[in-house]
Amino acid sequence: MIALQQIRSLIVALCFACLALASWASSDTPLTDYVGIYADAAGERLEIVVGKDLFAVIDEAKYPLTRAGGDHFVARSGDRVLFTRAANGVVDGVAAQGKRHERIALQPSKAASDLAWPRPENPGAASTYRYTAPPDLGDGIRSGAAVAPGLGSAVLEQLVQGVLDGHWADVHGLLIHQHGRLVLEEYFYGYGPTRPHQMRSATKSVVSALAGIASTRPSATPLGATVATRLPYGAYANPDARKQAITLENLLTMRSGLACDDWDPNSPGNESRLYESPDWVKATLDLPMAEAPGQRARYCSGAVAVVGRLTEIAVGSALPEFAQAALFGPLGIQRQDWRWNYQLTNQNREYSQIHLRPRDLLKLGLLYANGGRWENRQVIPAAWVQASLAAQSELGGNGYGYFWWRRALEVETPSGKRRVEFSAAQGNGGQRIILLPEYGLVMVFTGGDYNSGNAPPNRILSSLILPALLAGTPAAPTTPTGPVPPR
Repeated sequence: MIALQQIRSLIVALCFACLALASWASSDTPLTDYVGIYADAAGERLEIVVGKDLFAVIDEAKYPLTRAGGDHFVARSGDRVLFTRAANGVVDGVAAQGKRHERIALQPSKAASDLAWPRPENPGAASTYRYTAPPDLGDGIRSGAAVAPGLGSAVLEQLVQGVLDGHWADVHGLLIHQHGRLVLEEYFYGYGPTRPHQMRSATKSVVSALAGIASTRPSATPLGATVATRLPYGAYANPDARKQAITLENLLTMRSGLACDDWDPNSPGNESRLYESPDWVKATLDLPMAEAPGQRARYCSGAVAVVGRLTEIAVGSALPEFAQAALFGPLGIQRQDWRWNYQLTNQNREYSQIHLRPRDLLKLGLLYANGGRWENRQVIPAAWVQASLAAQSELGGNGYGYFWWRRALEVETPSGKRRVEFSAAQGNGGQRIILLPEYGLVMVFTGGDYNSGNAPPNRILSSLILPALLAGTPAAPTTPTGPVPPR
C-alpha cells in the first residue's frame, strides 16, 4: 500500500506539472503581481503580501516565500508554491500542498498588510525609537520607568530599535516587568495591547495551570494515578500492559512512553497526524507504546489533549469555561478579551491554541513568578507552580516541568561565560513568557517568526538582556516578585 505521504507527494508533483504550463513570468516580474486574497472551494483562504519580500499569511501567521524562478516560489518549510495566470497574463490562482487557491481579491486585508512592516502606519520608513515608560492602565499591572544599571533606557532603546530595523525578525509584542513594575511595552506589525495573539504551544502552559487548579478538586486525577481507565473509552488500539501504567505526571512531563513525537515527522503520534483524527484524546491513547512510561521524554502535543480532557472531567465543565472562572477571572481578565476553540477534533483548524492579549499573558507570568498568588488569592497551588517550573524531565537538551520549559543560556561577559537558567512558556513563532526570579524579571514576547527554529527571544536574552543584567547590580535574592495591586 502506498503511504499517505507518498500519495500527497504524487498529487503535489502532478499538480505542479500541470500548472507549470500556465507559468510564464520572468524572474524580474514585480512581486506586486501576486498580492491579494486567495481561496478555494473548501473555504480555506490565504493572503499574499509584499513588503521587503513576498510572504503568505494564513490564520494571521506570516510565511516568507523565496522566488525559485518565474512564478515559482519556495516556502520556508520547503513546500513549492506556484502562481498561475489567466490567458491575459494576470495572476488568477496559486497552488501549494496539492491545493489550488483561486484569487478572489486584488488587495490583502489590512491585518495581513500590516505584517509587512514593524510600524505599518509608516511603511518602509526609517524610525528612531526613544524610550518612554508604559502607561498604567489600572488593571493590576503597575508601570514605571526603567532605571539603570541593568535594564536602563539605553538597553531598552537598543532592543526596540533592533525590532524596528528588522534585526529581530517579526516581534509583535514586547513587555518587560522588573522589580514590581512594567518598564517596557511596545507593539509592532499592527498589533496592540487589546488584540489577542495566537499562543501556539504556549497554550500547553495554560493547560498546565488549569490542571494544577483542578488538582485540588476531589474528583481530580492524582499525579501518580493511571489515566487510561479515567476516560470514557472501553478499549484502546495497540493494547499493551505498559499503556495501562501511564500516569498524569507522565503526560505532564512528556514521558508517557507512547510513540508520540512532534519532532519526528515519521512518528505515529506526530501532531500533523493527530490533528486529522476525529478524537485527539482517543487517537493519542490508541498509539503504540515506544517504551515504558517515565523512561524518556518525547515532545507530544497529544499528551496535552489528554490532560485537558482529564481536567474537564475533574471539574465538570468545558476547559474554556473553567479557565475563565478559575484562572482568568481572578486575574481580572474578561471573557471577551481572549478566545479559545477547544474542540479536540479534526474540525478544529486552530489546533486548540488559545489567543491571549500580551498584558494578560504577562499576568500569567506574574502569577507563576509569585508562586501562584495574585493579590491575596492563591490561584494555583504553590507546590504545582514549583513543580511546573522545575526540570522534571529532559527534552532536546533542556529541562521540562509540567508543560513549562527549564532552559539555560551561556552568556558572554568580560570575565568569561556565565550560565543563566530561566523558566519559560513558549510557542512557535516567538511566543514566550520568560521568568528570571533572581533578577525580579518577567518578560513576554509575541511574534510571527514561524518555523524558523531561531525565533528572536532567546537571542535577545543572550546577546542583550542578560549581558546588561550581569553587568549591572548583583542579582536580588530569589524571592517572589509578583503583581502589585491596582492603585
